[in-house]
Amino acid sequence: MVTGLTVYGGLFLSALVAATILPAQSEIVLAALLRSGEWSTWGLLLSASIGNVLGSLINYGLGRWAETFSDRRWFPASAPALARARRWYAKYGRWSLLLSWMPIVGDPLTVAAGLLREPMWRFLLLVTIAKVGRYVVLAIAVLGLR
Repeated sequence: MVTGLTVYGGLFLSALVAATILPAQSEIVLAALLRSGEWSTWGLLLSASIGNVLGSLINYGLGRWAETFSDRRWFPASAPALARARRWYAKYGRWSLLLSWMPIVGDPLTVAAGLLREPMWRFLLLVTIAKVGRYVVLAIAVLGLR
């Protein structure tokens, strides 16, 4: 017997993992659950959104933590390159977080935001808009096909 905790919890974990640097897809899980019609649309959207935003927050934390190694020889960016990236990000980069929902490029953007010290409140605002927006559009597309 499948319980609500199993479904919503499983979707939450799927969305959390999908938002980290690990390869995973939560959209397929959400779409299948929406199509089944057995579960609350709002509950599914909430579970997926919270999991996905928290996964992005993990990436942000990894970026913040990785900066402690920026003085190491093996770190992938030199000090001048990091300074240029900080200037570019301060001018344009925060708005790129609205693309954090995209496959392949979204996860590195959230890591970069942590590395480049985006204020957490702004990070959470932009990432939440992007992640929730993507799931709402998906739900509209899936439920509109019934």
